Amino acid sequence: MSSPTHVPVLLDRVVALVAPSLERPGSVFVDATLGLGGHTEAVLDRCPEAHVVGVDRDQHALELAGARLAPFEGRTTLVHAVYDEIPDVLAELGIASVDGILFDLGVSSMQLDVRERGFAYAEDAPLDMRMDDSEGPTAADVLNSYPAAELARILRSYGEEKFARQIARAIVRERETEPFTGSARLVELLRQTIPAPARRTGGHPAKRTFQALRIEVNDELGVLRRAIPAAIESIRVGGRVVVMSYHSLEDRLVKQAFAAGTTSQVPPDLPVVPAGLEPPLRSVTRGAEKASAAEIAQNPRAASVRLRAVERVNNNRPTNRPKNRGDNAA
Repeated sequence: MSSPTHVPVLLDRVVALVAPSLERPGSVFVDATLGLGGHTEAVLDRCPEAHVVGVDRDQHALELAGARLAPFEGRTTLVHAVYDEIPDVLAELGIASVDGILFDLGVSSMQLDVRERGFAYAEDAPLDMRMDDSEGPTAADVLNSYPAAELARILRSYGEEKFARQIARAIVRERETEPFTGSARLVELLRQTIPAPARRTGGHPAKRTFQALRIEVNDELGVLRRAIPAAIESIRVGGRVVVMSYHSLEDRLVKQAFAAGTTSQVPPDLPVVPAGLEPPLRSVTRGAEKASAAEIAQNPRAASVRLRAVERVNNNRPTNRPKNRGDNAA
């Protein structure tokens, strides 16, 4: 298996956002998407009072992160779990509330760089795409078993692919001859199916399909829709939730959840907000922050990042939780 590389996105900005909430002795920080541990390493180094609970669904990432974080033995607890399971993780550890939570969403550097994981389309690889490769259906299973209508829905909803129906029909036709197993054959099918003018804009023609398959295989939007409200519930007053998203579907869900907690629900003409009805959160960022041109030049994976952060200011609960309207409305 090839060796992964890891350049954490927006490292200094993330640490600056979480550090104010990690100054008290015994503070707890949850890295909900530990990956190779780059953000956690920096937090532990610069926030000496913090203990980190590192969560990842990828067992390989946990092993590598554990080696990286060995110098901080006693200040880390690493857990194999999906990030919407954070309330259960904290309950099992006897932690009632935490001081900060970070989500660095999407596919990790390790998963992209290790060919055998099947996330990248630049070279032929098994069509796996599972973030936890110990269980669940693979991308090949999806391609070889889903009806054309369901494949089209996934490509349209999760990949925002304009040619979803044509691609779905082509997949169903081709799999009758031979099941899909490797990425090169799928990439070639996409090149043949997507019209030439469309292939010349919007990046690699396989990008949207691979994104859609990955989201479906890992239930990424469903997990995120459950995880963000759970994270907000888990932080104490003064605690912060920081989220880095990499495509509009993720960012929209985060924006909706944060808006539910930062917006007052009382009539705007009331002179005073009644006690108990104040918004429980305040925005720490102004909208979604982006990486600088200098960082993107150094780390191209930062080009699409959108960072949002909120802080809990009281123990009220959001009164207008985002409605679960399905992934098309995400």
